[in-house]
Amino acid sequence: MTSRALRFAAAVSICLMMTVTTACGQKETYVDTRKPVKLNDVLTNEMSDTSSLAGLDSQVRKYMQEWRMQGAQLTIIKNDSLVYAKGYGWADKEKKVEMKPTHIMRLASVSKLITAIGIMVMQEQGLLSLKDTVFGDRGILCDSVYTKAIKDKNIFRITVEDLLRHKGGFTTRAGDPMFSTRTIMRQNHLKTPPDHETLVKIVLGRNLDFIPGTSQYYSNFGYLLLSMIIEKVSGESYEKWIQKNVLKPAHCNDFHIAENYYKDKYKNEVRYYVPSNEPTVSEYNNSGKQVVRCYGGNDIHALSGAGAWVASTPELARLIASIDVRRSVSDIINRESIHQMVQYFDPDTYSLGWNDTDPQKGWKRTGTFSGTTALIMYYPDGECWIFASNTSTWKGPSHATYTGELFRELRRTYSDLLPKRDLFFEDDGSYTPEVNDTKKKRIEPPMERVYSMQEISLGKFEPKDEDKGGKKRRRK
Repeated sequence: MTSRALRFAAAVSICLMMTVTTACGQKETYVDTRKPVKLNDVLTNEMSDTSSLAGLDSQVRKYMQEWRMQGAQLTIIKNDSLVYAKGYGWADKEKKVEMKPTHIMRLASVSKLITAIGIMVMQEQGLLSLKDTVFGDRGILCDSVYTKAIKDKNIFRITVEDLLRHKGGFTTRAGDPMFSTRTIMRQNHLKTPPDHETLVKIVLGRNLDFIPGTSQYYSNFGYLLLSMIIEKVSGESYEKWIQKNVLKPAHCNDFHIAENYYKDKYKNEVRYYVPSNEPTVSEYNNSGKQVVRCYGGNDIHALSGAGAWVASTPELARLIASIDVRRSVSDIINRESIHQMVQYFDPDTYSLGWNDTDPQKGWKRTGTFSGTTALIMYYPDGECWIFASNTSTWKGPSHATYTGELFRELRRTYSDLLPKRDLFFEDDGSYTPEVNDTKKKRIEPPMERVYSMQEISLGKFEPKDEDKGGKKRRRK
């Protein structure tokens, strides 16, 4: 077991230790003895049933009806505490399975945030740098099979950070490589869909549309390359490495890379739906079959870290709480890494993994493709709202705007009515002090510094304030 794995294993039993001095000069150590729960094993809809939030439930159901959604989940965290998690409608209408907060579903491009966290973990481990080049003799993907395929020499200038910020020079002028499998097969006389290596060679044979780092264009292909970087550096599959080094330390136990068809879904995975008037499409592998787009229209599994993760929204919330510089949930990366991820430049510059991190508006991550729509909004006041549906709408990616409006409306009425609790942990009576004498009196833990999104964006941290996240290591 690596030193990092040992550290996080220890964190399960002792998440946070604080030492203060009492009025009489005696030092007391406060130990957070709360045990993280396996959310997808214990959460129920009934846990979030409360009369004060009945109106919230009603508005969510009305919203789903308006957009003809079969099922959805809404999860809310407040100051790093899970206060609300509920499923609505159907997880599988045909089998009459109601949606629960423990069902998992495709997250689409929310997956990019998971990949970005993985890259930051690797940088902290000294395995790579955001400034590393991707291709060429000194690049991470230095394999000759890629180097020989490169046509545009500007490709050698692409860095890891360029890919994270969608500044690699790749566009969809010739179609999105991740959603053009049938065309790529025909153009390159392939009998089967290209694997990742073949696809990369094909794309590297094209010219870039701009010099890396000088502009930006949203690129699914760029995040596939990041997934392959993680595999190359770690020597493991992308999925397994992320599960061990990102998700397990965050106590997220039920994230998986999606499969393409209903018959291959995970046991607690939902069924996906498209608008009722959407026509069938040709299967992605040129079989000649007509399929519902969300089941075979695209190779979802091949998206890897660009868009293939499935999870529940409560576990997704647990991951978000692990990268926010708040203290109730221990961060899995250090403050400098979080600062790098959310540093805000201007409305036209992508953050690392996030869509946008304007500290005045909050941190935003969207995800959309056939059968899926998802939105994460982390607000400056410490509330994070996450919505995901197993039904796509005719609005496509722009649908997140309407979900954002729903959040704003609900927050105005219900923020002050949210329960004061934390479903991330077992309820053991909160903190217990360890004292030197025999008196076991209950004392509240000391207040800790809470950084604003503006301070995190600027990297303004108190030098004396201990960083309890991941630690930077010297590069090997």
